[in-house]
Amino acid sequence: MYLAYWGFKEFPFENVPDPRFFYLSRSHEEGLTRLIYATQMRKGGAMLSGDIGCGKTTLTRVFMQELPAHKYDIGLIINPKLRPLEFLQEVLYQFDIKNIPANKGDCLRALNQRILDNLKNNKETLLIVDEAQLLNEQTLEEVRLLLNFQLNDRFLLTILLLGQPELRDLIKGMKQLEQRIAIRFHLTPFDFDDSIRYIRFRLRKAGARKNVFSREAAEKIFEHTQGVPRKINNLCDLSLLIGFSQKEPVIYSRIIERIINDGAIF
Repeated sequence: MYLAYWGFKEFPFENVPDPRFFYLSRSHEEGLTRLIYATQMRKGGAMLSGDIGCGKTTLTRVFMQELPAHKYDIGLIINPKLRPLEFLQEVLYQFDIKNIPANKGDCLRALNQRILDNLKNNKETLLIVDEAQLLNEQTLEEVRLLLNFQLNDRFLLTILLLGQPELRDLIKGMKQLEQRIAIRFHLTPFDFDDSIRYIRFRLRKAGARKNVFSREAAEKIFEHTQGVPRKINNLCDLSLLIGFSQKEPVIYSRIIERIINDGAIF
């Protein structure tokens, strides 16, 4: 609705994991670097945790784009709340394996064959499990056992676990698995400076030629959102709509205050 009014070519604050709108804060840059390192160096297990809305999914999409398709065979599980056999079957499905077996032993043999085929073709096998805090203890044990796919000098399968902060507690409760998570990182919200840069970055990506948020408005946004990207997106998007409806030249702090006081943003 407000694109032409603000001079945008597309909406700047959509809450979708679009890599084009990925802002590389210091925390996000370190998280991305660790994921790439864990994968390229075949570290076996790695974990990325972070609060809700901090950008784990978008970071993962960017990470996947960084990996050459001809060198990596990637399986991505986005809903891992499954029993152990269902989880193994989902792994095979995400690796595009046909005729998925009905029992655990055959599932493991099919996965092992896929990994060996990739090895012969000079491809690495990478399994990414999003929302990994939803894994139950039995399925987490299957994840640990999958890390047994290895040669004397290297892992044959890299597993990246992504999830909310409680994932760290789950892993700590399983010492054998925790010892196999060689690389880990906790993604944090933006600080004030990165929050300001983030807003301006997304405005430019959307085609804006000027900053449409006053300094005071940006301060109010950070105060309310505490630097959580998803919350920033929601507040900025609604403020742009209201600013458009009231024909404001820029987004002032009073618009942000009104949205917050109305309870339109949690």
